Amino acid sequence: MAGDTNPETPPEGLAGEPGTESVERSDDVEYGVDERPPTGESVLLGLQHYLTMVGANIAVPLALAGAMGMPSEYQPLYIGTFFVVSGVGTLLQTVVGNRYPIVQGATFSMLAPAIAIIGFVGTGPGQWQQAIVALQGAIIVGGIVEMAFGYFGVMGWLKQYLSPVVIAPTIALIGLSLFSAPQVTMAGQAWWLVGLTVVLIVLFSQYLDTSHRVFRLYPVLLGIVAAWAIATALSVVGIIPSGSAAFVDLSTVANASLVQVPMPLQWGTPTFQTSFIIGMFAGVLASMIESFGDYHAVARLAGERAPSARRINHGIGTEGLATLFAGIMGTGNGSTSYSENIGAIGLTGVASRYVIQIGAVLMLLVGFVGYFGALVTTIPDPIIGGLYIAMFGQIAAVGLSNLKHVDLDSSRNAFIVGLALFCGLAIPAYMGNVESASAFQAGMASTPVLGPLLGAQAVSDTVYVVGGTGMAVGGLIAFVLDNTVAGTREERGLDEWDQLTEEDEAFDSAADRYLKGD
Repeated sequence: MAGDTNPETPPEGLAGEPGTESVERSDDVEYGVDERPPTGESVLLGLQHYLTMVGANIAVPLALAGAMGMPSEYQPLYIGTFFVVSGVGTLLQTVVGNRYPIVQGATFSMLAPAIAIIGFVGTGPGQWQQAIVALQGAIIVGGIVEMAFGYFGVMGWLKQYLSPVVIAPTIALIGLSLFSAPQVTMAGQAWWLVGLTVVLIVLFSQYLDTSHRVFRLYPVLLGIVAAWAIATALSVVGIIPSGSAAFVDLSTVANASLVQVPMPLQWGTPTFQTSFIIGMFAGVLASMIESFGDYHAVARLAGERAPSARRINHGIGTEGLATLFAGIMGTGNGSTSYSENIGAIGLTGVASRYVIQIGAVLMLLVGFVGYFGALVTTIPDPIIGGLYIAMFGQIAAVGLSNLKHVDLDSSRNAFIVGLALFCGLAIPAYMGNVESASAFQAGMASTPVLGPLLGAQAVSDTVYVVGGTGMAVGGLIAFVLDNTVAGTREERGLDEWDQLTEEDEAFDSAADRYLKGD
């Protein structure tokens, strides 16, 4: 089997624990969840995971900063704060949360309500600080509610109603959610650089993976660095003109400060407004649904059993804790699990929790080093788009592979999965065509009979945010249909699913390990 176990950390959860009998790790897994690669190797692997999610972790603060009108001199510190929150959130999740090798970071699901809040506060001179403290208040309350959903067992309780018929389209839509991302489909796209990135990653991960171990372990890192180096060289010599999507502007690095110190409540005291909190909770709800699917995807790719209700509860509760921390630090955004890093696990076979923790420490340090953060921001969007193409398609395929547990000859199952997938793509596309949350609210208010109810800001904001999140739309549709349309447990895949799901006793929380003296 590829990937020797470090003698100091024997693999756990693969055999000999309750609920894990007969588990056999896939040969595609180079390092299992509890294995530790050598330190130098782990640093590079951790950096690779960090680079796969850096695009989103930069895109969210840049979008918020632009919407608020935040002055440029504050933006490096603002971006650095996101890195610190991401590092802390990842360490929390891997140590005291669900303990899966999964990165935590900024979430797009909370971006729409955040922009709606910013629009309500206003974007005039000096109003950006009012907007960000209002966002902080909404995020803090949202984090507390998410903690309650997790630690009081609400998400784990819902698991009994979730069959592979629901999980498959939910995970697939996570993978398909970025097919229309600007980094992929923007006008004036540098397709040669997108194609180069994809070709390099495919070359290293699929064709050269057996020729040398370095290609198997670092296909994403090698692809990013090679494409980035070529784009930088061509930009320096003037072949790629300034203004091109492929242009690498190194001036941002030269103008960056060496040290910056993100602090709690650095923008001021949070403010709390009920309508903002309700609107933000829609984003929190979408984030929880997405994370539920992510947990199943990462377990599948890591060669582990499907997560138990207890593990799910700890994961969601810890994400709420990280979101609370994000609110206190002043990001104006929450914390969620990252599909990008799950895709990297699928490509590299490296599912080591230790590697993710190394990456988290790197993220934490980057938040305090202005130069490095500025350097990462120079990665051109076409390279990020190439990453999305290479990795997210695989996540979609992993989601659909869950259907092997159900009766695929059942017209019931085919109808539910097909409708969930179509609506999960179509409804968010519609929401994207709506000008703003206020325009959507006006449209909802004009609905016959139900207009007064649907036009209420709390209701319209909730529908707008959830409706703009593909995995939330598809997951909710599949959930309702699968639990209301007649079907046997065997037909729905629940019998086989129960056999593949770990027992609650197989998951040791941080408190359990402390009591055992581990």
